[in-house]
Amino acid sequence: MSGFDSFSTDFFQTSYSIDDQPPAYDYSGSAYSKQYGGYEYSQQSGFVPPDMMQQQPYTGQIYQPTQTYTPTSAQSFYGSSFEDEPPLLEELGINFDHIWQKTLTVLHPLKVADGSIMNETDLAGPMVFCLAFGATLLLAGKMQFGYVYGISAIGCLGMFCLLNLMSMTGVSFGCVASVLGYCLLPMILLSTSAIVFSLQGMIGILLTAGIIGWCSFSASKIFISALAMEGQQLLVAYPCALLYGVFALISVF
Repeated sequence: MSGFDSFSTDFFQTSYSIDDQPPAYDYSGSAYSKQYGGYEYSQQSGFVPPDMMQQQPYTGQIYQPTQTYTPTSAQSFYGSSFEDEPPLLEELGINFDHIWQKTLTVLHPLKVADGSIMNETDLAGPMVFCLAFGATLLLAGKMQFGYVYGISAIGCLGMFCLLNLMSMTGVSFGCVASVLGYCLLPMILLSTSAIVFSLQGMIGILLTAGIIGWCSFSASKIFISALAMEGQQLLVAYPCALLYGVFALISVF
């Protein structure tokens, strides 16, 4: 064992000393100071941002963050006031007052039509009248819904082309469909009469002719007032009579 101890002592003996180490440098170029076998960093430092040197103290409150934006109210976002907003049915193009006025204009052929109201694209009333016409035909034992909508589409397209050729201002397809649909209202009276009695006799023929004249006269009057086509009512009433004559044939036969 003594030989081993002497061997170990001889093995670990060396002339190396910790004092012989070169001084260490930090990033600022100053040497570290040595104290008790450790290192003490120098007080000198490199570049420090000015934001870190002068920090603003927090002046807020806990759980109450400072608002960095001004909240916008729903009233200022959507408009000045919700009371100024138009009704939903009016935004959808459904105005019951105008529908009622157009219906009275059709039912009263001698009443002067209001061109500003008649020039609107209102398809709510015509759709209801087409459904009512098909329903009365169904009650009479005639399922003709396809013919009603098919003839209506073809007739509206033909009148649209004809009125654009005759008028100086022009007309939209929706306006033509709206006027022709409203003027279908007297034809519902004819199809309702077909439920009660047959229209193939003399009384039925006279009633059918009167209903065709009623529908065509109302439609031509509205077109003349809406498109400013003075003196051309008979020219407009003739194609309207042909269209409503087809509906009358469906009701009679």
